[in-house]
Amino acid sequence: MEIRLTNTMSRRKEIFKPLKIGEVGIYTCGLTVYNFAHIGNLRAYVFADTLKRMFLFNGYKVRHVMNITDVGHLTGDEDEGEDKMEAGARREGKTVWEIVDFYTKAFFKDLERLRIILPTVTCRATEHVQDMIDMIQKIEANGYTYIAGGNVYFDTSKVPDYGKLARLQLDEEKIRSRVENDPFKKNPFDFVLWFTRYKYENHAMQWDSPWGRGFPGWHIECSAMASKYLGERFDIHTGGIDHIPVHHTNEIAQSEAAFGHEWVNFWLHSEFLVIGEGEKMSKSLGNFITLQTLIDRGYEPADYRYYLLGAHYKKQLTFTMEALDGAKSAMKKLITRIEELKELNESETRPNDDLMNEFHEAINDDLNTPKALAVLWKVVDSEDLRPGEKLSLIDRFDEVLGLGLSEVESKTIPEEVIELANQRDAARKERNWEKADELRQLISEKGYEVLDERDGYKIRRR
Repeated sequence: MEIRLTNTMSRRKEIFKPLKIGEVGIYTCGLTVYNFAHIGNLRAYVFADTLKRMFLFNGYKVRHVMNITDVGHLTGDEDEGEDKMEAGARREGKTVWEIVDFYTKAFFKDLERLRIILPTVTCRATEHVQDMIDMIQKIEANGYTYIAGGNVYFDTSKVPDYGKLARLQLDEEKIRSRVENDPFKKNPFDFVLWFTRYKYENHAMQWDSPWGRGFPGWHIECSAMASKYLGERFDIHTGGIDHIPVHHTNEIAQSEAAFGHEWVNFWLHSEFLVIGEGEKMSKSLGNFITLQTLIDRGYEPADYRYYLLGAHYKKQLTFTMEALDGAKSAMKKLITRIEELKELNESETRPNDDLMNEFHEAINDDLNTPKALAVLWKVVDSEDLRPGEKLSLIDRFDEVLGLGLSEVESKTIPEEVIELANQRDAARKERNWEKADELRQLISEKGYEVLDERDGYKIRRR
């Protein structure tokens, strides 16, 4: 079955063709670990995880690489401001290494709670500085760099199609709008590959290099690590749309300058999670919400994952607690229905082919998770499928959705509740409605409800 994905480079949906049959290489821009990941950040990682799960569902062997940025990312993406690690260390009165360790662990805890499958390779920038130096030397040898003010710059004027991913217009208006505080740049779009001179003194993270002791620029990190583990050309690069105009644009320019050919076949980007009047959630704006915040308010991580899956990854999503409440209610209903199916103790059977194909087509169509969830509910609500068929389909669908539905266990209804339900049924038959209502209330207080049916009744958790 064909897989179609919207390639940011072409701005259209394309049939995915792997470089190597049956295998796919994916690189995901990881977190800059100077603070907690907010739920907007986490949308990008749920998206990347769903992409990976879709490929696994299709029988692909997936090699997924994600970096951890622990040096070089300045508070301004365009070589401006202070290194985010230094800013985090100053904010909390810790060393940069303590900041890195603490927030890296917190990030991976969030990934685990959201049932995100860990990458095949997780690479820290600070452990790959030599790979970055080696790549800068290739770029230098190919004539794309210059040294000014002690720093090594990438010369964007040497790249005729610079900005092709973002479709930047390199005119005077755009140049004026590009924030420019570096007098050593030949062109406003040039960027630093290696810093040896830095306006903030005593930078804690420094390494020896052919150009002097210093540290790498942010953009070179991903190019060097992606190429080390996936090769000089690979299938898919993912990230949030905020990476398109600067970070990914510069990754492409420097990588293709180093290798002399196209670097990545598909660029996939998830949209923003916004709050209020379309305001992007951001640490710099101080308006961010963490996953732990949601947990403290009584939500499960799966509730948030379900909420994200309810919108297409390319659609901007406005976050509200009311919308999250809807996802929580849906998850509660799903779990209850699955528990009921499992209480019937029917062995699972072969999934229904038509419904399986309907789900398969949805996820292969540019990860249409809203449609995939609709197919899931179609299965849950079906009056034609046997319980075993439903469970088989739900388990298979959850391989992509990652909601933990396959782990739901049946919960035996307590004998006490069953006895109260029997007494209520007897009271109803005797038309003792007052007693029946009292018994219903007792059952409700124990966390269950009785649903009257034509030929009896059914007990389920509230």
